[in-house]
Amino acid sequence: MQNPDYAVPALYINGEWITETARKGEVWNPATEEVLASFPFADSELIDRALASSAAGFEVWRKTSYEERVDIMHRAANIIRENAEQTARHMTLELGKPLVDSKAEVENCATLLEWFANAAADHNDRTLPEMAGFADRTVRKEPIGPVAAFASWNFPASLATRKMAAAIAVGCSVIVKPAKETPASFMAVVHALDEAGLPKGVLNLLMGDSSEISRKLIESPIIRKISFTGSTPVGQGLAAMAGQQAKPCVMELGGHAPVLIFKDAAIEKVIALSVTTKSRNAGQVCISPTRFFIEEEVFDQFSEGFAKAFGALRVGDGMDTETQMGPLAHSRRVSDVDALVQDAIEQGARLLTGGKALDRPGNFYAPTVLADVPDCARIMQEEPFGPIAIMNRFNGYDDAIEKANNTDFALASYAFTGSQETADNLATDLDSGKVGINGYPVVFLDSPLGGRRMSGYGSEGGYEGLDAYRIVKFVSQSEI
Repeated sequence: MQNPDYAVPALYINGEWITETARKGEVWNPATEEVLASFPFADSELIDRALASSAAGFEVWRKTSYEERVDIMHRAANIIRENAEQTARHMTLELGKPLVDSKAEVENCATLLEWFANAAADHNDRTLPEMAGFADRTVRKEPIGPVAAFASWNFPASLATRKMAAAIAVGCSVIVKPAKETPASFMAVVHALDEAGLPKGVLNLLMGDSSEISRKLIESPIIRKISFTGSTPVGQGLAAMAGQQAKPCVMELGGHAPVLIFKDAAIEKVIALSVTTKSRNAGQVCISPTRFFIEEEVFDQFSEGFAKAFGALRVGDGMDTETQMGPLAHSRRVSDVDALVQDAIEQGARLLTGGKALDRPGNFYAPTVLADVPDCARIMQEEPFGPIAIMNRFNGYDDAIEKANNTDFALASYAFTGSQETADNLATDLDSGKVGINGYPVVFLDSPLGGRRMSGYGSEGGYEGLDAYRIVKFVSQSEI
């Protein structure tokens, strides 16, 4: 069952790698539908061991000097780079995306460790102005404690690393549960930290039954903070559970990003940028551009040009260097995506390209463009999380803003215009956690990542991401 080109999945508890457990699951290659390996399930006893380890690890790590923490994280980053080729191949095998994209994600993990390690020095305690009768008044920022971090499969290494790196940089311990569909990618990061000398218990890795692991971690008094990236329904359930324990959360949930194309934009350039961004990870990106609203005068030019380029993409196994877009992560994504497409067509949408699963082994769905999709279609309010682009029209600025903001999701928004005045107004009027104007980059090492409304709350990334794992204490010392 074990593919010799793939890593052996394992749990990591108190510095020990565990491969043999009573219950196991399977990891599949979404491009070939072949089993890559079996992975171990953490039972109740192993979860308890991870919790105890995390509690002990926190007591050691929070007292470890900042300089030593930085040194370990930088050493781990170098080790990640040394093993980048192999890690990228494992990522493509378990997720399917092109190998070049996997390599970029592995590099991102290394830079995340370095950036958070360095940035943690910049947020210091704050001394309040002198006041009669008081020797000192200080606002202290302390690590909040052991953290439970849950990451999705679509960026199997970097999503978990972003959470973990910020938490350990400020002195927290972390128990990470990566997605069971993609266990090997983040394992490489854990291996690097282990080799770099991270003390036992600072980082634990669990896989298995998601509901059992999340329940036990969140209900445990040891865990002090929850961080989750994934679907809105799952996030709502975890947040409700955490609320019963009065535990703070960072929730990065679903998106359904609008893109406004104004007639004064550089249309041909925007088409090229949009096709590249939409095809990334086969559209399985929470900030992926999905609902394109195009000013009437340039609607045909943009929609037809986009459909031609998007439909021509080479879809295949990410291990093939010619592949431009890989498969969907699992078979249920194919059926979910197709259900949304067929519903839109039944409601009156025009199919410009694609609209079907590809007749070959693997979870492949054709790059799809739908035009003039009515508001009653499910896809106008439900995130497709796949290679589907919606092309609808707008007339005038106010109409564009109304259409863009017309969902419960508010994670990312994009707009393209040749007018600086319009750009300034868009920055204010687009209601989302991230806004990209005349470009799609909205995630940087030093920028916060978070949403609004049904897209979640709290921030990851940047200095805000560090503060997510700190708790404030005010100390007032009176004069005697």
